[in-house]
Amino acid sequence: MDLGGRTVAVLGAGKSGIAASELLLSRGARVTLWDERSPEQLGAEALAARGVAVRGGAPVGSVDLGRPDLVVVSPGVPLRLPSIVRARESGVPIWGEVELAACFLPPGALVLGVTGTNGKSTTTALLGALCQAGGLDAFVGGNLGTPLARAVLEAPRRTYVLELSSFQLEGMETVRVHGAAVLNLTPDHLDRYDGLEDYAAAKARIFGNQEPGDVAVVNADDRWTLGMVDAARARRFGFTLRPGSTPPPGLTGLAGPVEGGFQLGFAGLRFRLANRALRGGHNLANAMAATLLAFHAGVRADALQAGLDGFPGLPHRLESIRTLDGVEWINDSKATNVDAVLTALTAFPAGQRLWLIAGGKGKGAPYRPLVEAALGKVAGLLTVGQDAPLLDAEFSPVLPVYPCETLDRAVARARALARAGDVVLLSPACSSYDQFRNFEHRGDTFRALVEALS
Repeated sequence: MDLGGRTVAVLGAGKSGIAASELLLSRGARVTLWDERSPEQLGAEALAARGVAVRGGAPVGSVDLGRPDLVVVSPGVPLRLPSIVRARESGVPIWGEVELAACFLPPGALVLGVTGTNGKSTTTALLGALCQAGGLDAFVGGNLGTPLARAVLEAPRRTYVLELSSFQLEGMETVRVHGAAVLNLTPDHLDRYDGLEDYAAAKARIFGNQEPGDVAVVNADDRWTLGMVDAARARRFGFTLRPGSTPPPGLTGLAGPVEGGFQLGFAGLRFRLANRALRGGHNLANAMAATLLAFHAGVRADALQAGLDGFPGLPHRLESIRTLDGVEWINDSKATNVDAVLTALTAFPAGQRLWLIAGGKGKGAPYRPLVEAALGKVAGLLTVGQDAPLLDAEFSPVLPVYPCETLDRAVARARALARAGDVVLLSPACSSYDQFRNFEHRGDTFRALVEALS
């Protein structure tokens, strides 16, 4: 694609917008970068020094973009903003960052994509690990980690494994995703969409440009995702958590649970799932989705099993840090809301004794569902942060509560309480902003405290 001398407006100076600007510059385009933050806040001096015209300090929805040859929109910028609508009505192409980057993928590259409301990052990372185990030389990124626009500036790869948010999918017009999965659909981002149907339509775009030889994977237990493949031209496969299920109408084959793991019944293959990084029913579903895509990408069964066994997991998501004197310490700092902690608790079998560290800056959701899920598993709650009194009020009538105020005190108290066979789980149900910069800072602090224990 020849961008030499073309004028391009990039909206949004986040990670994707910066990567898109650098890609455009490398191809000779004249770039104007728009963001509501001031140029000083953006720290855009380096781009400005290379010729980017940085326009900041005003809402991008109200600015006059003029008549550029192309508008590239970052995922966080809604396509319905007046400035974008005006540009589209005047005939200017409107692309997302992924659409732009896909123009520069190497010939013959395999594109694998994962979307859904929950589990995208783990499934994408696992799919990348399975492809690497199979020798497919995979780049892993997109919404997770490195933007595709940055990846295409580097050495070409055989395979591109992408986490794709609904926002990114909105800006994709022609991108062909050879192997695509939608994991699930629950209400989310409804401040941006006109209801769940509108949100589902954005997710379904991942299948829109597939060809008959491609593969579409959906959650066979989720009616929303099943409906997304009705018009798909690709071969359709599903995964289920219901043992012994047969494929619903429209699906060619199904992955389903068996004792100790799961099977691809249509291929006569069984896989062991004993990796602690993939514990819980939600991760069984993630593993099946990733394996279906990797299998159809050509990864052999032995490499698939090696990838499942060796996957280290993602930081801050049920991350097993260490086992000390028979006690396992787990970092689930990414669990910043009640639903995420409910998922974490279901990952452990009935009878497992857990010491739960929770608290922080709450999001207004009731904590009562956590109490119900904790019964029979949680031996005691260690509270930290701003919402500690609210957690105490819910839990103390039925379970022991240990007010600790800070994470270091909670770790010390848990060390004294836990016995061999127990698990200490940091799964806060709250954001971290009362005591930490972000959930990563909180998780890293927890890891350092646990690693220092003796």
